[in-house]
Amino acid sequence: MFSHSRHLPLSSKLNQLSSFSLRFSLSPTPFLTYRPSLCLLSAPSNTQALNHSNLLSLCSSLQSINQTKQTHALALVQGLLPASVSLCAALVLNYATFGRPNSSRVLFESTVSLCKTAFLWNTLIRGYLTAGVYDHFATYNRMIRSQIRPDDHTFPSVLKTCANYSVVWKGKEVHGAVIKVGLDSDVYVGNTLLLFYGSCGDFRDVRRVFDGMPERDIVSWNTTIGALSGFGCFGEAVNLFWELKWKSGFIPNLVTVVSVLPVCVELEDEWMARLLHGYVAKVGLDNVVNIGNALVDVYGKCRDMGSSQQVFDEILEKNAVSWNTIITVYAHVGHYSDALNMFMSMVHAKEKPNGVTISSMLPVFVELESFDAGRELHGFSIRMGLDSDIFILNSLIDMYAKSGNPSKASNVFDRMGVRNIVSWNAMVANFTQNCCELAAIELVRQMQDCDEVPSAVTFTNVLPACARMGSLPSGKEIHAISIRTGFATDLFLSNALTDMYAKCGHINLARKVFNVSLRDHISYNILIAGYSQTSDCTESLKLFKEMALIGMQYDTVSLVGVISACANLSALKKGKEIHGYIVRKLFHAHLFIANSLLDLYTKSGRIDLAQKVFESIPNKGTATWNTMILGYGMLGELEAAVNLFEAMKEDSVDYDAVSYIAILSACSHGGMVEKGKRYFDEMLGKGIKPTHVHCACMVDLLGRAGLVNEAVELIKELPIQPDASIWAALLGVSRIQGNIELATWAAEHLLELKPDHCGYYVLLSNMLTEAGRWDEAKRVRERMKSRGVKKDPGCSWVQVRDRVHTFIVGESVESLSSGLWIVESGSGVYP
Repeated sequence: MFSHSRHLPLSSKLNQLSSFSLRFSLSPTPFLTYRPSLCLLSAPSNTQALNHSNLLSLCSSLQSINQTKQTHALALVQGLLPASVSLCAALVLNYATFGRPNSSRVLFESTVSLCKTAFLWNTLIRGYLTAGVYDHFATYNRMIRSQIRPDDHTFPSVLKTCANYSVVWKGKEVHGAVIKVGLDSDVYVGNTLLLFYGSCGDFRDVRRVFDGMPERDIVSWNTTIGALSGFGCFGEAVNLFWELKWKSGFIPNLVTVVSVLPVCVELEDEWMARLLHGYVAKVGLDNVVNIGNALVDVYGKCRDMGSSQQVFDEILEKNAVSWNTIITVYAHVGHYSDALNMFMSMVHAKEKPNGVTISSMLPVFVELESFDAGRELHGFSIRMGLDSDIFILNSLIDMYAKSGNPSKASNVFDRMGVRNIVSWNAMVANFTQNCCELAAIELVRQMQDCDEVPSAVTFTNVLPACARMGSLPSGKEIHAISIRTGFATDLFLSNALTDMYAKCGHINLARKVFNVSLRDHISYNILIAGYSQTSDCTESLKLFKEMALIGMQYDTVSLVGVISACANLSALKKGKEIHGYIVRKLFHAHLFIANSLLDLYTKSGRIDLAQKVFESIPNKGTATWNTMILGYGMLGELEAAVNLFEAMKEDSVDYDAVSYIAILSACSHGGMVEKGKRYFDEMLGKGIKPTHVHCACMVDLLGRAGLVNEAVELIKELPIQPDASIWAALLGVSRIQGNIELATWAAEHLLELKPDHCGYYVLLSNMLTEAGRWDEAKRVRERMKSRGVKKDPGCSWVQVRDRVHTFIVGESVESLSSGLWIVESGSGVYP
């Protein structure tokens, strides 16, 4: 590390300036000018005292830019500049320290011709590094072209610049120069190389430099341990720590411990953390606040909150970092109330919350659903002048989004002076979560217009918006971009892509993404649920079985998906097996799973088993009641369905839109017109807006009862545009009533909305044929053929042991031998 200590004497106090006054100014050129007539140095003793040595000493204790200017002027008055290289170097460094790198450059240019060594060049390079000025290595390159030989102080500063600005090629070039001039054995240069490769290279480069160092100090070990930790080589970092402790001859210090403790966090190695804790207590470092903070963090992240709290309580002089750490670890383990209590204790202890505190507490308020407190914290951050802190602003966007207030989240985002990728991602998530799908997709385009490159998180956040809209082109566009940018291998992104394709009705594309991606249990859950909503439900069963074979654990989503598949396949035997597994694993109390079991048994015609499951559910939700009402309605037990609907009210369960779909469907099947009308009017009175499904039920109810004109009037007076379900209901009742004109009217609308649905063509054609209108029936068939619509063949399936076989007319199931008889009741398969 470069130091002026070998060139500059020890500093003296600035009170030597008290005996005189001086005025000077920097000219725009910018050359320094001065007026000797204003210099009040009348006493010869003062002039004699301010010699070269005293001014050098004075430079080391300067506290401001004004003092630096005054000292500079004194040096000019005394005629010491530009001749004195050491005094020039001291002033160059001071100007840079106080944010005046241009003045440093002017001083350097006035004296550099008198300096034949690297000393003054090193000072300017170091000054630029201090001032945060990136000159693209112009000073270093000019030094080399001037045939000034770099020394052991040149390379550390240049390498730090390479590390700060991630200029890898230049750093490697400088490394070659280090070897060329024979400084690769210098420990200080070696340490800076470790720092550079730790920032810009990879762990192999760091290890290669470290292993090649003939001489090391404790900084070498600490830097390497920290670099390996940063590269995720946690095991190697721990091994290097033990090598330092037992073989190197050096004693681990504060920096060592603070470097190793985060490794324990990543490895969740509480045993290692306790060993380090014992070591710091033994060597007397346990009172150091930085180590205490690190121990609070490691115990908390290892979920030992008792030890974390104890270490925190034992820190004698807590700082803001101490409080922030204990708040963060409580939030990390989900103890949000404890995090809030620590925040209150911090306020009572009169420790001023900072930006980290606020950005840590906002997610806590979100989890506690204390959005009013979050808004208060927003006001506090404004009063404290922290409203421009980007971490706080990102947390505020997230909080307002999750509180269902996308407009306030947008206000925060729009007022941000500086945004990072997290800001954009939080805003995309805000729009997606709050059903602003088009805005989410548009924002991804907008961020690219602002030269912000989307990340894997961006795409993961926006894909659910594409899925919800069914916007396959937008989803495919994002998929293509993710492939080009190399993000397609990201697990979260591949899961989001699989989900998007499945929800857009392209399960084949979802399967292709699944086949070429990394997989976890979520990947399987998406496809199990996706296939359960298609005609290929057997794939759900196969994937469910595959999960077990590769050792993955089922969760609620897996079980709900596979039960839904069994329900759609009427695979009662397989459903019962899964039900048994659910009971053994104690999943049966989960409401979603219980509701899925109700759906399975009602669709399989086993309302008795559904009733048993229903009675075993302690806290029945609205969906639970709805499923049972639908089940009784489908099986024709209409009185039971109506009684159950009335019982919902007695059980203080609120009706929802699906409840009325269930009871209207039951009324339709039972021909209970008056009750159906009453329930429909009751729904409107509760402020529940009728959906297409409600209207389809009413059309079916009225039509089956022969009230076709009322059904037609209902359709004409609808506040919403009729969809395929409404026209299909009208077509169905037209067939029942034998009303060809009404059927033709309904079919025309249906064929516009769903031109590829073969069933509507066939139904209308059959009705026309039955009515003897052969020419019209022929035209419908020709229209169907011209559009390339083919009638789907009917299929059947049989279950043999643990497999479901699907076949159509004329096909045979090869795996079934002639000696197998399939028991239709679902009790089993016997030879």
